[in-house]
Amino acid sequence: MFSRRDKHRGEESSSSRGHLSSRRRRHSSSGSNNNNIDSTNDNTRPDRSPCIEMDSGSSSSRKRRRSTSTSSSPEDRDRQEKRKISHGIKQIHDVFAESECKKIEEEIDEIVNKSKKGLYKKQTVDRAPLRSKYFFGEGYTYGAQLARRGPGQERLYPKGHVDEIPSWVTELVIKRLEDKKIIPKDFVNSAVINDYLPGGCIVSHIDPIHIFDRPIVSISFMSDSALSFGCKFSFRPIRVSKPILALPLSKGCVTLLSGYAADEVTHCIRPQDVTARRSVIILRRVFPDAPRLEEWEVNKLPQATHYKPKNNGYRSSTRRDGRRESPEDSSRDGGRRRSKRRRSSSTSSSSSSASSSDERKRGSRQGQRSSHRRHLKSHSDR
Repeated sequence: MFSRRDKHRGEESSSSRGHLSSRRRRHSSSGSNNNNIDSTNDNTRPDRSPCIEMDSGSSSSRKRRRSTSTSSSPEDRDRQEKRKISHGIKQIHDVFAESECKKIEEEIDEIVNKSKKGLYKKQTVDRAPLRSKYFFGEGYTYGAQLARRGPGQERLYPKGHVDEIPSWVTELVIKRLEDKKIIPKDFVNSAVINDYLPGGCIVSHIDPIHIFDRPIVSISFMSDSALSFGCKFSFRPIRVSKPILALPLSKGCVTLLSGYAADEVTHCIRPQDVTARRSVIILRRVFPDAPRLEEWEVNKLPQATHYKPKNNGYRSSTRRDGRRESPEDSSRDGGRRRSKRRRSSSTSSSSSSASSSDERKRGSRQGQRSSHRRHLKSHSDR
């Protein structure tokens, strides 16, 4: 005899068993479908052995290439990266004689003097700490000047907003490169002169691909330096990571960047690589259809800031004993100067406090004497 509750429980158990069996059937059928999906998308599931057995030849070859690439060591990857960068670099060292370099350097000094007198157009000169940039022929916005920052946002200034290329650049530099068949005739329509003080730098960047043709041509003057590839900058204080490749730049050397070195990896000048004043002339070709700013957009650009040169820790300086001053020496000297100022301020404050206490003492004595006189007078009047 079963009660109504037992009968109800039996019905529930039988229905639940039927529900579970149906779920198992659905799961088994879906499992077979999933197996089919895994067999078709086995390239995304490399950890399942049944899928590997069902791979086709092309997918297995892709897996082998992927495994070999992931198993390569960091040293191998750096070696491959250096090789790709080196393929896009060309350097020529015998283009300018020492006397020619000296004449070009004198012309660069004249440009610096003219800019100090305000003889150039507004957008020709761009100053930063320990670095001045002079645009000729064409100029463009970059960095903090951009309304929207990022690659591809750079824009040329409207025609006529920067000065024309100086005649001496054309005669002494551009024509020499054309005669040596280093660049095609009439290739250059933009010249930039960067003038670095000791410790100056230019952060990692890629010359805008949508503005400038390749190759990018640069000639170094006044001192030796290095062009670093693949560095990362951090600021306050300024720090630069180790480069993938550091390219020596000797005085008078012509450097051409193209391909991977110009388009796929950043390059920079590190502050520790500028130990003396250095100048570089950069020659480029601007595309005729490169994007330009409108006149009304130029008026909205932030005003240029005129920086005063200051020591950033890398600037070379000389101590009184004739030795070069390192950042640690300058920080220690700065600490000594600050401690001297603190001592002088503390002594002055202590002397002022002592004088004020003396004045209070004298005032109290005078007050005591005057009160004593009043007391004596009152007794005499009585």
